[in-house]
Formats: sequence, C-alpha cells, structure tokens
Amino acid sequence: MSVTCDHCSSEAITFIRYNGSHLCDRHFMSYVERRVKKELRAQVDLSRGMRIGVAVSGGKDSMVTLDLVHRILGKIRDVEIHCISVDEGIEGYRGPSLKIVQRYCQEHSIPYHEVSMKENIGIDMDFIAPHCVEHSPCTYCGVFRRKCLNAKARELGCGHLATGLNLDDTAQSLLMNFVRGDIERMARMGPHTKIQPGLIPRIQPLRVIPEKESYLYAIATGLDFHDDECPYADAALRNQYRWITDELESRSPGSKFSILSSYEKLAPLLRDNIPAAELHSCRCGEPTLGSKCRACALLDELMKKLKKSENE
Repeated sequence: MSVTCDHCSSEAITFIRYNGSHLCDRHFMSYVERRVKKELRAQVDLSRGMRIGVAVSGGKDSMVTLDLVHRILGKIRDVEIHCISVDEGIEGYRGPSLKIVQRYCQEHSIPYHEVSMKENIGIDMDFIAPHCVEHSPCTYCGVFRRKCLNAKARELGCGHLATGLNLDDTAQSLLMNFVRGDIERMARMGPHTKIQPGLIPRIQPLRVIPEKESYLYAIATGLDFHDDECPYADAALRNQYRWITDELESRSPGSKFSILSSYEKLAPLLRDNIPAAELHSCRCGEPTLGSKCRACALLDELMKKLKKSENE
C-alpha cells in the first residue's frame, strides 16, 4: 500500500525517521534545498571573494554539492563557481568518475580544474597503497588531496572551498576526534570562520544532510554520479566509526544531528580557548605548524622506509 506525501496527494518516496515525515519527490528536493540554502547563507562571506571553489570527486555528495552551489550561488551576480578535482592515480576508479565531473561542468559552463596527485606530490595512490605499513591508504590520500585542493584553490584566488562532507561524515569525524582526545583538531574543524594565511576556508553545504538523503536527492533530480567504492576504502579507520554512528541512528533516529548539535554548542568555547596557531611556510609552499607540512612529513617517512627496505 502506497503512502502519500504529508504536504500533497502525491506518493511519498521517503520516510524521514528523525522527524516522522513522508515526502514526495518534489517536497523532498525542496526539503534538502532549503537546508542547504540556510547553510550557505550562514557559511559564505562574499567579502572574502566572489570566486568559490568546489572540490568534486564525482561521487554523490560532491556532485550534489556542485549542483546546489552552482544553482544557489551561481545566480548571484559576479559570483564565479570553479570545480576542482584531484586525480589520485587509482586505475579503473578515478578516471570514470572524473569524466562525469567534466561532462557536468561542460553542460553548465563551469570552469573545470584537474590536479594530478602524481605531478604535485611525486607519487600516486596506486604506488602508495602496496607500501603502507603504519598508516592506511586513506591517511595518505586524505592528506595529499587536501594539499592539492588547497594549493589549487589558492592559485585560483578562491575565497572559499566547498566540500561534499555530509552529516554522516561530520558525526564520524567528531566522534573520532573525541575518542582520540584531539581537541585541537575539533577546534579547527570546518566550516571555517577564522582565516589563516595560505589556507582557503572550507565550507560544508551538506553538513546537515544525511548521506541517505544526499543519495536520494541525486537520484530524484536525475544527477549523474559515480557510485563505485574506492578499492582502498576497506582499510579506513573511519569505517569503525561509520558502523557506530549508524547503529546509534538506527536505535535512536536523530543521533547524528545530536552529535553535530552538541559540537556546535561547544565549538565557540573550543575556538576561544584554543587560539589559532602561528603558521610557517613548508618547503613546498604550504602553510604548516612546524617545519614540514603533514603531506611532506608523510612523504618523507614513506620514502625513507622504501629506501631502507631496498637496502636490506
């Protein structure tokens, strides 16, 4: 038996457990768009610049982010939306996803910028993955991707860099940082309000959109996206926290929102009591707390181990 939408006589396509509403495709899309517009109004300060970069991998979250940022902010006069994609060098995986991004950008006249990890870091993920020992491939990929994205956004003169982090990602990151006792990292989490020299402030339009809703929105709007899983994702520590937060949500709908809400109440206290650190310039040109940025430190560590193993 079909269920009708709470706002019209159309058939509902989803049931939102955390607020008890049934929504048809039209009202569901409006529900998502309304919350994203609110986040963009709160997070984007156009006095920092009228050029906004969007980090896009081709997956559902980044494609939904690009689509919504383009349709919402692209309507504002003099605002430029630029798409930035990173090719991590994962054969058979990244190539097809970037073709989807390129096609969308061509159809919507959005400038497309592709950054090669191998050209910028010196190695790619297909080289790194077999040699990982102390860190998972995702650790290297995340650090190197952030470096590539920040450098390109800075080069383009972007005032903000939008990422596709959704509510699930945010809840997982908060729980991970809390368990590790990494309060400083929690204080530095986006969306960023304080500007550090050399770092492009991140915005997160989907931070209140659950992953399932992002996925359904892409399907409901007919948005093309790459749905394959990265071949190196199984080793990610984040998977454990994904399971924990999903279990909490299953038993108590709205748990992920509660985690985010708790953080938002604590965030001003964290930022006030943990002042912004003085940054230095790494040899690669990226800002860093110490003498080396995290990317260069990981790269040096990996190269040293490879050299040692060759000599043994």
